[in-house]
Amino acid sequence: MASIIAENEFGQVKQVSLTDHINVLEITHHTCTAKISLYGGQVLAWQPVNQKPVFWLSDDVIFEQGTAIRGGIPLCWPWFGPYQAPCGETAGNHGFARQRIWQLDDVTINKDHIEVTLYLSGADEHKLWPHQYQLKQVLIFSECFEQNLFISNLSSQAFEYSGALHSYFAVSNPENTLVTPLAEFTFDDKVTGKKQQLAALDNCLGEVDRIYYGNKVCAIEDKQWQRTIEVSSTNCQQWVLWNPGLTLANSMKDIHQGAENEFVCLEAANTNKHIVEANETVMIGQKVSLV
Repeated sequence: MASIIAENEFGQVKQVSLTDHINVLEITHHTCTAKISLYGGQVLAWQPVNQKPVFWLSDDVIFEQGTAIRGGIPLCWPWFGPYQAPCGETAGNHGFARQRIWQLDDVTINKDHIEVTLYLSGADEHKLWPHQYQLKQVLIFSECFEQNLFISNLSSQAFEYSGALHSYFAVSNPENTLVTPLAEFTFDDKVTGKKQQLAALDNCLGEVDRIYYGNKVCAIEDKQWQRTIEVSSTNCQQWVLWNPGLTLANSMKDIHQGAENEFVCLEAANTNKHIVEANETVMIGQKVSLV
């Protein structure tokens, strides 16, 4: 079932039901096409006109509540990686925001772009993170892409968060792909367990899992497709570079065969805990463009 949310001479936003519980917004504009899943508040696709897709989505993606969507831009929040509470108890990777139903707040279509605003709010959603919050996500689609996540603490006390905009970028092959200027930053290598290294990568062939301590504008240079994806972040202190490689990818039921050769994850991230005071709002974001 499909319904038109907004439409004018510049573009259209249509809502399509994938399952009884999961709806997708399909965006058409004279500058681009895109898709957003309301489950997870997750961008699934963005493709400027006359260009290849910028974001990657698995052919074996699972659209099912309780399962994270493999591809696009999953939101890792209110924690990145595994979480350890002050009491010592732990929780699984990347928080709960990517497994909640977000609400559509507003759609604006004009000559230059389409802007979509989503929100998610709740309280006591996890026993190890018992806080009241609201998230607002503003997504702007045109020849460029912009994503801003506003984090509001509605509790009477401060809370802490870590998180990432876990972008899966489509590439010809990680072997043909280099990300600059990551070689300038120290990094922690989660594959080897070594910390605070400084070494260059010749390509992004997996298994790669690194947290880089820098926030300069990055360029994903794809030699075969002869394109560069430029990514800048706002209020994010790290970049995370990830590719699962063959062995790990083969163990994941939602990654199709050979998919590890189709994407590189470059994530604008705050991997360390950040404090948000009571009644305070903070924002993290990213901008993506083709050079």
